[in-house]
Amino acid sequence: MTENSIDELVNWVISVDRRLILMGSMKKHTSVRASDIAHEASRSTQNISHALKELENKGLIQCLTPEKATWKKYVLTDSGKKVLEKLDGIYF
Repeated sequence: MTENSIDELVNWVISVDRRLILMGSMKKHTSVRASDIAHEASRSTQNISHALKELENKGLIQCLTPEKATWKKYVLTDSGKKVLEKLDGIYF
């Protein structure tokens, strides 16, 4: 992954607040679930689930429990960690 593509992903994350909230939560926790983040951020689970899908589609997070219909757990990928490094100190 190039520095340019990481910068593009950073811009993509910060363009929607639910994505930024999710990345902030990923900084605090090793793995996350939509309901936990929703509770922490006072957002709907549906709103956070949408952000999880967006970040998963961009390759920033990975689902550890894809076989489950609910209570799925997510972790950062290597790309996600690089994006988080760029966000850290500026946005959280």
